[in-house]
Amino acid sequence: MTITFDASVTRGPFTLRIATEFEPGTVVAVLGPNGSGKSTLLRAIAGLQPVSAGSIGIDSVIVDDGSQVFMPPQARAIGLVPQDYALFPHLSVRDNVAFGPRSRGAGRRAASDLADATLVRLGISDLSNRKPSEISGGQAQRVALARALATNPSILLLDEPLAALDVETRDAVRAELDIHLTSFAGCAIFVTHDPLDALLLADRVLVLEEGRIVQDGTPVDLAHQPATTYVAALMGVTLLRGSAEGGLMSVDGGGELHIADATTVGRVQCVVRPESVTLHRHQPEGSARNTWPGIVRSLQPSHDRVRVLIDSEPSVVAVVTPAAIAELGLVTGTPVWLSMKAVDLAVYPSPAH
Repeated sequence: MTITFDASVTRGPFTLRIATEFEPGTVVAVLGPNGSGKSTLLRAIAGLQPVSAGSIGIDSVIVDDGSQVFMPPQARAIGLVPQDYALFPHLSVRDNVAFGPRSRGAGRRAASDLADATLVRLGISDLSNRKPSEISGGQAQRVALARALATNPSILLLDEPLAALDVETRDAVRAELDIHLTSFAGCAIFVTHDPLDALLLADRVLVLEEGRIVQDGTPVDLAHQPATTYVAALMGVTLLRGSAEGGLMSVDGGGELHIADATTVGRVQCVVRPESVTLHRHQPEGSARNTWPGIVRSLQPSHDRVRVLIDSEPSVVAVVTPAAIAELGLVTGTPVWLSMKAVDLAVYPSPAH
């Protein structure tokens, strides 16, 4: 089923206002900072939050127009996995899963059979007789997904499906979730704060900021051409804005960079990847066309590398090994020189607003 969302949803002082479509057979990740409208979008599609204006359509059938039409959640063929999983503590795993089809009108025996079949499908039939208090977080996530799938939904909505899991469990459950989302024939939409979830699970990523869509594209689009500073930070890169002419980019906030394409003219954005930035204690000599001084603002360990935030014009982030930190004697406040090749800068026109 295709979801057509062209509406505004007001909750207190906040308003979500977007127009987009969600196609069947696609997995869409919704990213954005806290308060950007991610969960509000899911709740509106699910029928848990009415729209204030505009409409939501599912396969050309209006399910909410903010005034005369409002189709309740149980009539929308939607499976919902909430962030806290919302399992009933007094029911067994089988009865929790059977609750889904029961809420859609299935008889007790039919619902129980559907629950058993879904638990087998997800490989957790051994949990059937346990209570939620007797299973792990990863198992609870699987049970919540089973309850949603047991209703045979055309649309699957997941709100932060991996957020409640510990680091060790998250990777395994993410891999399992990928299998189920890939095989799901309908439209799957999931909210996440983790860019890795979006990169590994989604065909399409929708980024919300302050109740508006700021970027809509594939994970590769976001990684190569982030539209906002928030998206760039998610992707682990630095986004600079400025004006280009004659192979030189004048960066907003100070500084200039040589760029590879001398024909680029006008307002541009530039992605600086941390691994492209080289740090030196003294002004370097070499082939890099861009060199400028700066001061180390902070050091952030990340796996087997250290991210170095540098105050300079322009300000960027570099990534180096712990050995390089020791060799260069880097601490907060250390003066450094930065160098970067023009060909390593990804420059593209600033999006129109």
